[in-house]
Amino acid sequence: MKGFVVHVPDGFFNAAVSVSAGAVAAAGLAVCLRGARRELDDRTAPMAGLVAAFIFAVQMLNFPVAAGTSGHLLGGALAAILVGPYTGVLCMAVVLLVQCVFFADGGLTALGINITIMGIVTVVVGWGVFRLVARLTKSRGGVTAAAFVAALVSVPSAALVFSALFWVGGTAPIEVSAVAIAMGGVHVLIGIGEAVITALTVGAVLAVRPDLVYGARGLTRSLVLRGADGTIAGEPVTVAAEETAPARASVKPFLLVGLGLTLLLAGIVSFFASSSPDGLEAVAENKGFLGQATGHVFGRWALADYGEVGGIPVGIAGIIGVGLVLLIAGGVAYAARSRAKVRV
Repeated sequence: MKGFVVHVPDGFFNAAVSVSAGAVAAAGLAVCLRGARRELDDRTAPMAGLVAAFIFAVQMLNFPVAAGTSGHLLGGALAAILVGPYTGVLCMAVVLLVQCVFFADGGLTALGINITIMGIVTVVVGWGVFRLVARLTKSRGGVTAAAFVAALVSVPSAALVFSALFWVGGTAPIEVSAVAIAMGGVHVLIGIGEAVITALTVGAVLAVRPDLVYGARGLTRSLVLRGADGTIAGEPVTVAAEETAPARASVKPFLLVGLGLTLLLAGIVSFFASSSPDGLEAVAENKGFLGQATGHVFGRWALADYGEVGGIPVGIAGIIGVGLVLLIAGGVAYAARSRAKVRV
């Protein structure tokens, strides 16, 4: 992995903005802890842990987007569509917390900024766009298309919020319009990659377990047949076997396969990630404020820079990270879940 500027580092923002963003993040997480109760139960809580771990793993896979610049998944739209917006914010917060504390990825004083921008903004924008587009169609293909658009819009939206915050409390005297144009431009390209990853992931889960996609629950609702002729109020009703059967099936096989894929991405595919600077680092360097970044308080830990500091292979560091995120996110989800008894 290259450098520390995958997420916002310490030093980019003054204390007022950092504290204010931290307050916004804390308030948002409090709201989401209450709201997640409506989205989670004994059956879906493990899914939240898997989604958070998957996002952590895929965020390690920087992909090239332009000459000398790379991007990575943010994941807010994906999390919201798979497990719901409240739970999605919690998943993103756990990912960002583990990255900050254990891997020195994103500044400690900037944790609130990262949660606000990458967690809350991407989830709120992504979920809002998804719901708007998904209303135009009731098909699974429409859900996948809506996921693509939602992810595409969420990334430059987060970049523009960063630019607005930098205008309010950035530590370098940079023209905000120049930062906004540069951030918006490169993150539109990153958004295309985000949209492809999100659509492929949502489409794959829809194909095998549509009942586990929160954003598609309207498509998988079981219909009750009344009468010997299979009609309700005289109207014929068709119940698709692939929509009703998964809801009765155990989620454990799906979770095991998903965990295996997540470990494969973090443990092996991560070796092939692009080493080019990501969008934020490239913009910061080109606009002259990269030097404002300060050293991370955990920058000497063995796992810092995903194992580079301690000489740990990136794949091993990735597997450790997946385990940490899975345990923490799963624990948070279980704590926040509804206590209704549901077959797992």
